[in-house]
Amino acid sequence: MHNQGHGMKRTALAVVALVGVMSMSAVAQEFRSEISALGTGFYTKDANGNGIRDNVTDTGGFLVGYRYNFNRWLSAEANYGYDRNTQKYLGATTARVQTNIHTVTSSAVVKLPTVAKLQPYVLGGGGALVFDPTDKSGGSLLGATWQAKGAFVYGGGADYAISKHFSARAEYRGYVYKAPDFNLTSLKTDAWTHVAAPSAGVVYHF
Repeated sequence: MHNQGHGMKRTALAVVALVGVMSMSAVAQEFRSEISALGTGFYTKDANGNGIRDNVTDTGGFLVGYRYNFNRWLSAEANYGYDRNTQKYLGATTARVQTNIHTVTSSAVVKLPTVAKLQPYVLGGGGALVFDPTDKSGGSLLGATWQAKGAFVYGGGADYAISKHFSARAEYRGYVYKAPDFNLTSLKTDAWTHVAAPSAGVVYHF
């Protein structure tokens, strides 16, 4: 009985040690960081207010980001996007303003259960859209200056594992913010608008 007791203790210690090694190995294999590069669509809802209609052209651009994984289900990310469109104002003043749009946001990301090689997730956060008029002739309005608009971002997507370090990503983001007026009262709708931004690209895990 004495020897049997020692044997059971040794077996228990071996099991604990094995579990510990496996746990350490699993942690070591998890990648905490990832960077992404996506091509995006940028579809803006028209805004109406104060007798002014802001009709916006559809366009496309890119989105790059960094994501840090706290654990298997919760992450934080920061993103920068670039697009260019034309804001067409109809009302007391008729004007066209071509603008570069710089999108800077941060979000919390919640990862959902994995299905095969597919890792779905949802996200929500905030940031700003910076509207910077171009100098293109006929596409800018005298007195129009750059303007930042606070924005709420929400969305979701999924990563498909291609290899140990690379995944393909398909994603949708929605931005909610007040339509820009480029600091001109004659263009001020004071109305909320929405951008739908579907995207696809690649992710590198490290």
